[in-house]
Amino acid sequence: MSDHDAYAGGSAGEEKTFDALPPAGGRGFASSWWGRSWIKALEDTALDLGQLKKGRKQAREGGVGAVSVRPGRITAVVRDRDGTRQRSDVLLQELTDDAWDRFLDMAVDRAGHIAALLDREMPPHLVEDAATAGVDLLPGIGDLEPQCDCGAWDLCPHAAALAYEVARLLDQDPFILLLMRGRGERRLLDELQARSVARASAEASAAADGSGAGAHAGDGSGPAGVPAVEAFAARDILPPLPPPPLVPDEPGLPPSLDTESDPVSGVDPDALEFLASDAAVRAHRMLAEALAVGHGSHPVEAELTPDQDAVRLAAAVPGPVIAARLANGTGRTRAELDLAVRAWRDGGPAALAVLGDDWTPGSEDLQRAAAALDAAWEKADRPALRAAGPGRWTVVGAEAQVRYGPDGRWWPYRKERSRWCPAGPGDLDPAAAVAGVLSGTSS
Repeated sequence: MSDHDAYAGGSAGEEKTFDALPPAGGRGFASSWWGRSWIKALEDTALDLGQLKKGRKQAREGGVGAVSVRPGRITAVVRDRDGTRQRSDVLLQELTDDAWDRFLDMAVDRAGHIAALLDREMPPHLVEDAATAGVDLLPGIGDLEPQCDCGAWDLCPHAAALAYEVARLLDQDPFILLLMRGRGERRLLDELQARSVARASAEASAAADGSGAGAHAGDGSGPAGVPAVEAFAARDILPPLPPPPLVPDEPGLPPSLDTESDPVSGVDPDALEFLASDAAVRAHRMLAEALAVGHGSHPVEAELTPDQDAVRLAAAVPGPVIAARLANGTGRTRAELDLAVRAWRDGGPAALAVLGDDWTPGSEDLQRAAAALDAAWEKADRPALRAAGPGRWTVVGAEAQVRYGPDGRWWPYRKERSRWCPAGPGDLDPAAAVAGVLSGTSS
């Protein structure tokens, strides 16, 4: 990625240019929730879905050149199949100075928001807190205004292709959205630092006068401490933290339960040793992830249900004895557990949910799924699909099926010995999932 930052002290001088991305192929254009929100604003605004599909196809094929981003506008040259090129722009309203003041005041109060942005994340509560302050960061219906040299009066394929490509860039760096709204990364961080220092100085003066938050420190009425904003403002002058401890090469060994004493009735020493070993392996992995660079960008794992954890154990520690006990404990046959393990290895809890009846799509989920299916192919290219149950579609004339999951992904299935079996990881694009299972590359 080429990143040319021409910030010169005002919004008119801020611009970043990103090299053309490789063709998207069968991948989705956005995996982050804010990237998908951008695409939703685009698709909800479009009056001609045919133009939208053409633009998506051009973006998939790599027809969008280098993308320039500046306040209120994104620009690129988009290449048609016949080699002609059109300059296209998508406009987005800049925030007013007053709106930026409210956003900056909110961000100074919540330093975690800025830490998330620096990790190239845009947590939902940042957008929610900004909205509470009267600042809309993400575009809504009608907020994206297309302009193109092709002369189209509404959204044309060139502008649509550009907008889809920007969704991929937003996945990598949400600061792009803030630049479109009027503030580049460097300027934004400079303003935040200045406000943090000013507020810390004001609070320190108030504390010295006996009128601020620190007035009670040392007088016995409360614990002494330093205001968080003051500590944050002084981050550049504090000594560095000590280096993190080294991660052991392997997990520690659990204690042996093979003693001369008989176990308490109902306690299985072998099962306890197995669970202790598994806990040690998981703790070692979690420690390694916590000490890895960029660990803060990884989502926190949701707590597993007993049934999900049993499948996880079977997938992590294969073996006939363990598998038989776990199958019996979860009310499954060995064959059913084997299918559950295959699903788990493809995509964890989300893949396991679509295997059985753990998740039934609601009406809104089914509407989104139907819209995604409709938009995934050109009319002439779409395979014949037959509904096979809520959120499930079978390819007519083929032993192939796709299932819509609770995470918005499409999960490929293949019929083996008269049973539908998981056939690979999920994909945000149903066309890619279908193509993978039909070509035999999903599993």
